Amino acid sequence: MKAEIVYRLVPGLVVVSMVAAVAAADADLRHELAAAVSAERIEQDIRSLVGFGTRHTLSDTTSDTRGIGAARRWLEAEFRQISAECGGCLEVVVVGDVVAGERRIPEPTEIVNVLAIQRGEIDPDRVVIMSGDIDSRVSDALDGVSDSPGANDNASGLAGTIEAARVLSKHRFAGTIVYAGLSGEEQGLFGGEIVARYAIDKGWRVKAVLNNDMIGNIHGIDGVIDNTTARVFSEGTRYVETEEEARTRRFSGGEVDSPSRNLARYIDRMADEFVPNLDVMMVYRLDRFGRGGHHRPFNEVGMPGVRIMETHEHYHRQHQDLRVEEGVAYGDVIEGVDFDYARKLTALNVVSLAGLAAAPPFPANVTIEGAVQPSTTLTWELPRGAAADNLGGYRVYWRLTTEPQWTRSRDVGLVDRHTLENVVIDNYLFGVASVSKDGVESPVVFPGPTGSFGGY
Repeated sequence: MKAEIVYRLVPGLVVVSMVAAVAAADADLRHELAAAVSAERIEQDIRSLVGFGTRHTLSDTTSDTRGIGAARRWLEAEFRQISAECGGCLEVVVVGDVVAGERRIPEPTEIVNVLAIQRGEIDPDRVVIMSGDIDSRVSDALDGVSDSPGANDNASGLAGTIEAARVLSKHRFAGTIVYAGLSGEEQGLFGGEIVARYAIDKGWRVKAVLNNDMIGNIHGIDGVIDNTTARVFSEGTRYVETEEEARTRRFSGGEVDSPSRNLARYIDRMADEFVPNLDVMMVYRLDRFGRGGHHRPFNEVGMPGVRIMETHEHYHRQHQDLRVEEGVAYGDVIEGVDFDYARKLTALNVVSLAGLAAAPPFPANVTIEGAVQPSTTLTWELPRGAAADNLGGYRVYWRLTTEPQWTRSRDVGLVDRHTLENVVIDNYLFGVASVSKDGVESPVVFPGPTGSFGGY
């Protein structure tokens, strides 16, 4: 009854019974999407990738059975098969460039990425990306010959990306979803750099990058066995923030409200609502301490992105030659992967991508005012044109400055401003989300350049 009262008091929204019905239909669909993810198919794909012996960036590219060349051609064929099953709904493209003169790529080497693009039906230039890495490595970062199974790092993330394509390609969305197999991660994040440039050249408005890197291990080197939590890493302030924007943020707040951080909050909510027995640990850090992942190149050109991964890592199974020393087994082998856990983290990606792609245009040009006033006013720009055909209204959010998740909200209708009476700007952090006619919500957008996801 509480939701009914709120909707009836706010002008500009459809009747309560219809809103409740479409919201329930969206929830039902996303529960179905999560349930459709198959641990068995993920296992098959991980085993196929491990079967290439090594997928090192500097490994053989001509063999049909071993090396990164065989692995990426297999991935391209998998994406094309998925596309055939959905009537050609995926555009499969190979995006690459030659890299040389780098510490881990001393000789000219072609870095090849494989993308499957599921075009949106309303706003095809608005893009969300799920990625996993094709390449693997052993102890020596330049060893492209030794066996390097890379079962968890990162066949698990790539297999999850393939499975997400299988599940989501059966449905249609307002925005575009890109399923990306990236190369050169272990040599310096070169695949992400190349695809980020490609996205800019194509005029994509990238709203989210979900980088999946190691989503299959539940046995931590800390002795903990945990199959119920996942970590989501996100930068707190935008890497591309200017000095002027930093000065503004200093006086208005938002140190933990970059678009990447609010993307992480969105994913956390998706786990709570749609993935049973999975809780997200939001880590307020770009990546693990002193380490990097393939979302970073996207952050560095202003695209929101996060890293999704297991909570408890096992370092004996990362970047190690296959061996046994003093009774301790080293190496990233298939026995270290829990396929059902990989299924859960893949399901988290699936429901998050579905929501992000089905949402209406994210709020743009959000501003806030209310200094030395009893109330706070938020404004934003209403989108125009066909891209806004699924826009139903907006929801204003606020939370205490010490709270990690948005805790208070109000539906305000299809308007471009709202005043929260007697809510003092000094005491809270604020944001606004768009809501589709089907009840699907965008991430919350914090005001100003600090929280901007870019234009529509």
